[in-house]
Amino acid sequence: MDATLRHTVADGVATIVISHPAKRNAMTAAMWRALPELLGGLADDPAVRVLVLTGAGATFCAGADISSLTGDAAEPGAAGDAGAADPRDLAVAAEEALAAFPKPTLAAIRGFCVGGGSQLAAACDLRFAEEGASFGVTPAKLGIVYRASSTRRLASLVGPAWAKYLLFSAELIGAETALRAGFLNELLPAGQLDKRVAEFTRILASRSQLTQASAKEFADGRTDRDAYWEEQAAGSEDTAEGVAAFLERRAPRFTWAP
Repeated sequence: MDATLRHTVADGVATIVISHPAKRNAMTAAMWRALPELLGGLADDPAVRVLVLTGAGATFCAGADISSLTGDAAEPGAAGDAGAADPRDLAVAAEEALAAFPKPTLAAIRGFCVGGGSQLAAACDLRFAEEGASFGVTPAKLGIVYRASSTRRLASLVGPAWAKYLLFSAELIGAETALRAGFLNELLPAGQLDKRVAEFTRILASRSQLTQASAKEFADGRTDRDAYWEEQAAGSEDTAEGVAAFLERRAPRFTWAP
């Protein structure tokens, strides 16, 4: 089957599926290139309130498809072509586009989440996994310098000690260890991941996008938009609607949108 990124939008939730079954959903150069554009379109879609990233079948993503990034197998514009950019730039650009997505993002993980797959998962706001999943950050197996932005994101997520453990050793860790390290938000029993993700994304889609968007920026360390968000709050009816809905014991109908 072809390597591709599939996507759907339903009930406020956009789902991107990494699909490359022949190579455990490894990302090809074309897939890395396609992800930022796909994310841009979904960010601009007013029907999208939450984004889920997952893998086809029993694997999230086993990293980068090295054969598509090097040598004779390189695609036009990939490493191996004259004047081509470093192939790591493709992964970092996709990672940064995912981290910058303005709405809540959740990685739903089964099986292997390794290398570039772990980069994508780390770039999401939240990570839910099923028992039996495996995680690894593997540049030390290839003699690759992990980019500074990716290293800092990993360290901010799991702390310097775990980031060094993962980067120095390139060893895989199990889902329970990933939960303990802080990489995962939730660990679900086998067969329960889809149900829990659907339940939780419904909750996210029902909440105030004003609160979510401002909280995402603040939590990610942005410090120059306090006045902007105060203005957005002052001009929004979300607070009044939230209070009224609480007093009237009904679901709120928030209207602010990015």
